[in-house]
Amino acid sequence: MGTAITPQLVDIVDTFTSSRSYVSTGTTRRLRTCQVERWGLRTECPTPDDPFHDAEVTWLLPELNLRLTHYRPRSRHARANPSELTAVRATSDGRYWRTTDLLLGLAAPGGTTARIVRCEEFAAAVAGRVLYVEDADLALCTVHKTLEEFSRLRHDLSRWLAHKHIFDVWPPFDR
Repeated sequence: MGTAITPQLVDIVDTFTSSRSYVSTGTTRRLRTCQVERWGLRTECPTPDDPFHDAEVTWLLPELNLRLTHYRPRSRHARANPSELTAVRATSDGRYWRTTDLLLGLAAPGGTTARIVRCEEFAAAVAGRVLYVEDADLALCTVHKTLEEFSRLRHDLSRWLAHKHIFDVWPPFDR
């Protein structure tokens, strides 16, 4: 069974209306949180169709070419999901933040070694020419550089964020 090749995953966040539009599907979702920070963009999007997760919490770190994601569980007793750092190409004109998912990332479970994820999807997108060569190179360089930094900091996401001068608590507290 082969990996399905999907079109480029592009989303646009409108900071004035607090909404995220998914270009590939044409859907738009209202955001609970949409806040520009000195390091990037903080969002929280409800996930009403997901039986296990209440919301997707995302920090977009454009200078690092990364998106940091955590799925907040519906149950307080649920096991914590790993955070995921995904390579992205991100641009902003102030109001609109456009993100292209580069389909390669790191799962950072906390307390254990981070691991590279979505390799098969990435490889299929490169082979199918869904990802441009420059984007594939950016994804590989970003993920490997981040993994190397994580290794030096003992795979501690909070220490890595502090190393990047981001001192906010991750994952953010439940609301």
